[in-house]
Amino acid sequence: MRAAVCLWWLGACGEGPPGPAAAPATTGAAPVACEAPLVLAAADLAPALTELAAQYAATYGCAPTLSFGSTGAFTTQLEQGARADVFFAASVDFIDRLDRAGLVRAGTRVEYALGRLVLVAPPGRAPPASLAGLSDPAFRFVAIANPEHAPYGRAAEQALASSGQLETVRPRLVLGENIAQAVQLVDSGNADAGIVALSLALAREGAAYTPIDASLHDPLVQVAAIPTAAERPEAGRKMIGLVTGTLGRPVMERYGFVRPSE
Repeated sequence: MRAAVCLWWLGACGEGPPGPAAAPATTGAAPVACEAPLVLAAADLAPALTELAAQYAATYGCAPTLSFGSTGAFTTQLEQGARADVFFAASVDFIDRLDRAGLVRAGTRVEYALGRLVLVAPPGRAPPASLAGLSDPAFRFVAIANPEHAPYGRAAEQALASSGQLETVRPRLVLGENIAQAVQLVDSGNADAGIVALSLALAREGAAYTPIDASLHDPLVQVAAIPTAAERPEAGRKMIGLVTGTLGRPVMERYGFVRPSE
């Protein structure tokens, strides 16, 4: 069974999050109840969680509904009463914000990954060899996620400032609403380079990327939690357990995610 995936950055979600997937039919036996979690997740997780949703369906008998987008935008939606059974944020800061508002269930916070930034270029072109390389006139426009609500965009801005490139590059920045949209700006040729998530760079088959020194920005400690208003909190816990457990870790590592402790 495939997970229902909602692509917020492509505007393919209609008026709101999709409903939960139906449990599979059974033959010759009473149906086994399966709770399909509604998952809100940072856009950098799209490749990994899409794979893991299939594993959830194979393990528990129903597919999660996945919605990917900006961590900041999802945080605002949860503050305004949006429902979700689990929230995978790209920064601990936004989980802290929800926690202070009483919108996170006690004891459910889990650090599941440490994000990394890389430089990319459109298909067929070599990425800059470093952040200093962005001063090359060949890189007229540089895509990042909007730092106002996207943790990867904030980290990109910090890295540019730490490397002394921010004021040079700022007039040429083009902003995606989230990190996946920043990659799309590069892939479509609307930007000549991008500072994006390693996970999304690895999902671009055969495309080169340049790692960015993680000491140039605040750590991208990514945290999951169960919202207070979750309708299926146990299903949300199972999804967190899958991502952080023995089945999920190889998938996460394949997309460049390590544990914060590592």
